[in-house]
Amino acid sequence: MKAPELGITIGVYEHGKRNSIADLGVKVGHATLIEDEDIRTGVTVLLPPVNNPYREKLFASTFVMNGFSKPIGFVQVDELGYIETPIALTNTLSVYTVAKAMVMHMIEVNPDLKSVSPVVMECNDSYLNNIQKMAVKEEHYFEAVRKAKLDFKEGSVGAGTGMSAFEFKGGIGSSSRVVDVGGEKYKVASLVLANFGKREDLTIAGVPVGMELKGYPGRGLSSRGSISIVVATDAPLTARQLKRLAKRAILGLARTGGYAYHGSGDVVLAFSTAQRVPVDKEPHLMSFLPDNSLSRLFKATAEATEEAIINALLQARTVEGNGHVRYKLPVERVLEVMKKYRRLERD
Repeated sequence: MKAPELGITIGVYEHGKRNSIADLGVKVGHATLIEDEDIRTGVTVLLPPVNNPYREKLFASTFVMNGFSKPIGFVQVDELGYIETPIALTNTLSVYTVAKAMVMHMIEVNPDLKSVSPVVMECNDSYLNNIQKMAVKEEHYFEAVRKAKLDFKEGSVGAGTGMSAFEFKGGIGSSSRVVDVGGEKYKVASLVLANFGKREDLTIAGVPVGMELKGYPGRGLSSRGSISIVVATDAPLTARQLKRLAKRAILGLARTGGYAYHGSGDVVLAFSTAQRVPVDKEPHLMSFLPDNSLSRLFKATAEATEEAIINALLQARTVEGNGHVRYKLPVERVLEVMKKYRRLERD
């Protein structure tokens, strides 16, 4: 269950219908690898709501809070201001394999392709996964693509299979918000691969849950870790404005207790589904919101990211692997803590 279903209120804006990045028409697919005693990893692929992203490019930008990370494709996204492929998430040593698979995918649907910039983001799952075995293969990317749909699982699936957060089990989480800007309704959503945080830092809706649960078993490897964040909106924004939006995702990260410690890679990719990037040589007119109308979108981005991280924790399951264990967040204990601080809506 996600935070709202448990009576945990994060932020003030209403949720989208699915309370996930699927509210932007983005399909998400997973390939989950659980093998022997030491393989706990996978791939998650996000398919933007276009038929062919190479032909129907979307405005995009990135923001790097802490660069201890190995994303592929960010340089061209920032230079040209668009994405031209799906977006994939995986473990640190598998970004290269997944990037190759994505290039193969794009050649498959674009036989005349001569250059493409795959976008692959990562976190290090080596606590639960024997990352040196490089278990992720090109076929797993294609499996995730085939399985992509609007109603997707969160928690310990796909790229999130071996991830940890606040010394509990982490993984994939998502949330969305709907805001009114100038009389128009726009959606903003975040999907995260959460793999960061010290136990004591965990904060849920302003409540110091981590301090209350600091004695809960399963601690270890607390300061190192990362988070990859994907933000999507249907608001018409330029690449410059999307970079501003991406920065606000970090505010949501901070509200959960993320401090970008040394060893943590904290990176954001933001894109808009509102319009396509023209690729011919003719002049084009484009629409975009004025900068002075963006504040609600900024706040919605922070709220959606904050809740996406908490949703990843709430939906993850206990996973053992590679000689370690990460326990799922003890939800009933969390609800007791929230009730103690009078932050449980259903009470």
